[in-house]
Amino acid sequence: MNVSKLLAINGNKYPDKEALICGEQRLTYRQWNEAANHLARLLEQRGVQPGDKIVLMMPNVPEFAILYFAIIRAGGIVVPINPRFSHDEAAYILDDCQAKALFVHEAVYPAVRRLAENADGRLYVKTGPAEGAWESLDDWKNTAVTEGPAFDHWALTEDDEVDILYTSGTTGRPKGVRFTHRNLLAVSTMIAVEFECNTDSRILHMMPLSHSAPLHLMFIAGVVVGAAHVFHPTFAPDIFLKLAEQERITHFFGAPVAYLLSMQLPDFDRRDLSAAKYWIYGGAPLSKLQADAIAEKFGKDKLVCVYGLTEAGPSGTLLRHRDHHHKSGSIGNRAALFTEIEIVDEQGRLCAPGQVGEIRLRGEGTMIGYLNRPEETALTIRDGWVYTGDLAYRDEDGFFWIVDRKKDVIISGGVNIYPKEVEDALIAHPDIQEVAVVGVPHEVWGETVKAFIVPKPGTPERDEAAWLKQIREFLTGKLADYKMPRLVTTLEQLPRNANGKILKHQLKDLS
Repeated sequence: MNVSKLLAINGNKYPDKEALICGEQRLTYRQWNEAANHLARLLEQRGVQPGDKIVLMMPNVPEFAILYFAIIRAGGIVVPINPRFSHDEAAYILDDCQAKALFVHEAVYPAVRRLAENADGRLYVKTGPAEGAWESLDDWKNTAVTEGPAFDHWALTEDDEVDILYTSGTTGRPKGVRFTHRNLLAVSTMIAVEFECNTDSRILHMMPLSHSAPLHLMFIAGVVVGAAHVFHPTFAPDIFLKLAEQERITHFFGAPVAYLLSMQLPDFDRRDLSAAKYWIYGGAPLSKLQADAIAEKFGKDKLVCVYGLTEAGPSGTLLRHRDHHHKSGSIGNRAALFTEIEIVDEQGRLCAPGQVGEIRLRGEGTMIGYLNRPEETALTIRDGWVYTGDLAYRDEDGFFWIVDRKKDVIISGGVNIYPKEVEDALIAHPDIQEVAVVGVPHEVWGETVKAFIVPKPGTPERDEAAWLKQIREFLTGKLADYKMPRLVTTLEQLPRNANGKILKHQLKDLS
């Protein structure tokens, strides 16, 4: 089996079933399959060879879904990138993966239009009208193709490479993570089983499909079972609730911030969200206070936390609130289907309950490696295990609790301070909406603790000295003195990537 074959099968099994929905645009599985075949022929005619990398810079629209399968059928490798990227960010990835072509949506085209000036031999194609060196995808759709033999989907094996996803770059330059059909089939089947996806499912896609969880888990899982895919180019709380209600959405994956913002809307309680089977969140840590608040609003019987990372497929663990409401804030007590999890010390030995160590994962979804980075691949994958860089412990009941990212640990005077512990304490402050804690250089202690806070709307203005005094008073009795922030900065919002992760390296640059 391979990913391309899945769509061909569904095109035959469910020819008239809704597959792609975006506003007024609605395509059936037959139409999706035929459109992918057509563009695959054109890609072949334009010189795309097996193994060529094709970059997609598109929001969540049907064109993304069609091109994704067309590229695979032409023998190419799909490289989806964040549609919010700048010219320089896109140029870096085009060069890093030696892309044969770039497909861009007209809505984000202005940011990268200068890329086609390089005369580098790449194909540059955009939706909407052609412009300069940019060809029109709309013209491609209307171009006649030379019909050949039917696609031999079985020629693709499970071990063939299918796509490359770039890491979010929270610590530096993004790295290309390489996946095979086997990897995608494993993690998408995992989601379909764990979250009861079937042909009646209606999956809402508002998180960027350039990221592993929205793409490999939700999108491919929907293709596995023949579900309906509802797209919207960007996330907005009001549109999220409107689509969930109108389209009778059964499954949605979002960063925690998507739920936190949506439940604050004044008409939230009047929305009919009864069709939902699972509200899935992941990609960023939540405090117990926040997790409980989301569960109360969206339903403890429907809310599920998933933990994993791109390099693992993604795959990892899950926490079902309906079963473990007393463990809100943990990442669950078992690995997901096809996956194993362990916590080990620096020597690779299993940690005892309560002992902090590094999470490592093993499963069928594990990447085949970073693109052009064999040394970094060898550091991340050891003896078949993906070393996550996440520090955690397992409690006496078997539940896993994230302590922090290994790279984010603050070492002050030789003592380890975990920013997440400080953040979890600060988020309970009545005037704080969001918080991030980082370590900044200190001439005596090596590092000291700095908090970046976003005050709640309507909070009286205070200077940073007043904030610091109030924060330290609030934390007295909750945290040891050496863990308390020595510095504080207020911001209107925390810097995040498109998947909702806080960019702590940018905060350090502000210090």
